[in-house]
Amino acid sequence: MRKALGLAVIGLALSFGAKSAGAADAICYNCPPEWADWGTALKAIKDDLKIDVPQDNKNSGQSLSQLIAEKAKPVADVVYLGVTFGIKAKGEGVTAAYKPKGADEVADGLKDPDGHWVTIHSGSLGLFVNKDALGGKPVPKCWADLKKADYRGMVGYLDPSSAFVGYVGAVAVNRAFGGTLDDFSPAINFFKDLQKNEPIVPKQTSYARVVSGEIPILFDYDFNAYRAKYKEKGNFEFVLPCEGTVVVPYVMSLVKNAPNAENGKKVLDYVLSDKGQALWANAFLKPARPVKLPADIAAKFLPDSDYARATPIDYAKMELVQKGFSDRYLAEVR
Repeated sequence: MRKALGLAVIGLALSFGAKSAGAADAICYNCPPEWADWGTALKAIKDDLKIDVPQDNKNSGQSLSQLIAEKAKPVADVVYLGVTFGIKAKGEGVTAAYKPKGADEVADGLKDPDGHWVTIHSGSLGLFVNKDALGGKPVPKCWADLKKADYRGMVGYLDPSSAFVGYVGAVAVNRAFGGTLDDFSPAINFFKDLQKNEPIVPKQTSYARVVSGEIPILFDYDFNAYRAKYKEKGNFEFVLPCEGTVVVPYVMSLVKNAPNAENGKKVLDYVLSDKGQALWANAFLKPARPVKLPADIAAKFLPDSDYARATPIDYAKMELVQKGFSDRYLAEVR
């Protein structure tokens, strides 16, 4: 057993292996309990594998930065990332090749051929809405609706220059208004217009802030919105915008020179196992392996006709152009 990272490691002063007190058997970067129901997954890992993995609230960008800072002396054993950050992490040399059990059943294009990352589940981006916090205003149905003065101070999106879900939102909006991965001008113009409505732009997952009503409308995934709708007290809705959106995989990797690599491998095997995939399905995520959704869970999703508006994109190209978009966003919007 070694000392755990505990809460998120932040700042250069904590680089190169700094840890806080507390016992842990493996460290996962970016495993926040409120996102994708990681809280339940980490409990199941502890119960079934007897491996204690602390919660961690970093986002994908923060996790990658930390892995790079700690490259000479890694702290984490595994990492959970949006797919473009998984591709980037391999390029930065901070991941190790490992193909978990069950990875052969994950479709090509949703895993690295060399085993540096593999999809564990996917989600479709849309609008997570707290209807009770709208003050009687209608639920927005389209991306364009968010620019209406009615929604001033009500719209939130994660920082697209840092959080992966924020970047996904930018890609979705960009494509919805005629942009391509070679031209992000429509997204830049959308966010410029949205600034007039005083949006809320946090850097990290904000599920609780939507549930509380602090952020009435958030760019977020279906799985978070369904979780609120069916498990929280309140009146919540998920909207797949009328102009269309994207479906995006989330991946996990073994960290290169991980201190507890064997435990890390067991964690990766678990999240792709039948039980692990069922956990994601119960949290309203689409499993990466061809596991049929339970009928009672499938019935809680929007109809397939709505999901026709959520389509894949070239994820490798999405990663290549991410920095260019982030630079433009920071220069022209924020």
